[in-house]
Amino acid sequence: MNDHTAANRRHWDELVPVHIASDFYDVASFKAGRTTLTALELDELGDVRGKTLLHLQCHFGLDTLSWGREGAIVTGIDFSQPAIEAARSLAAETAIDARFIACDVYDLPDELDERFEIVFTSKGVLFWLPDLSRGANVVVQMLRPGGTFYMFEFHPLLGIFDKPDGVTDLFVRYPYFMPPTPLVFEDDGSYADRSATLVHRHTYTWPHPVSDVITSLIAAGLRIHFFHEFPFTVERFFPFMDEAEEHTFRLTKHDCSVPLMYSVKATKPN
Repeated sequence: MNDHTAANRRHWDELVPVHIASDFYDVASFKAGRTTLTALELDELGDVRGKTLLHLQCHFGLDTLSWGREGAIVTGIDFSQPAIEAARSLAAETAIDARFIACDVYDLPDELDERFEIVFTSKGVLFWLPDLSRGANVVVQMLRPGGTFYMFEFHPLLGIFDKPDGVTDLFVRYPYFMPPTPLVFEDDGSYADRSATLVHRHTYTWPHPVSDVITSLIAAGLRIHFFHEFPFTVERFFPFMDEAEEHTFRLTKHDCSVPLMYSVKATKPN
């Protein structure tokens, strides 16, 4: 594990209890039966009942367990041991049959000698991966022939905007295309709890334009079925956003002018 990944893992290890306690994740309502999956994900991936599903970068497992409630046979992986331990505890507490494995995405083919009908990843994960091509090859290795890869992700165009205090409009600060070195951040808090004070504040991310995402999947051998872009996000990124419906936020300025999320569905040839 290189220094960048090690720093990111320390950061995510520290965030696990913060996120579990946050209103953003609302673990109590999840335990009571709420799903964390959006209507879009449920519709685009379709019926998962009885299918084996591998969730990459699953954090502490709410989406993984939500797919389990939909009838999938689920396995979640994440590089954070505390996240995996929390996911296992939630699985036991909610009586959802699920397996969770602590593992870096890139090491997965060496750690898990299985193939899955579905590989899934979602919402804020790709920019933590320094090498998309290697990640796409992992997806292909973990899929059965004829298996499906589905991703629902924040659009990289969203990542070019900053939101300093008092921002009233879209403000470009960060690059869209991959820079020669990762972007470095040193911040307290997280998207789930802005007020949290952290010890491990340094993180490293890699912006990946959509063209690189699609090209890496094709080069790995996947057949793209669709690529969809959406003018909304699943969280309030900017103060000038309104919640159009539950967990669907749209810009009050420039609505429909920039893509904010996208989805991809692909299959591994037989």
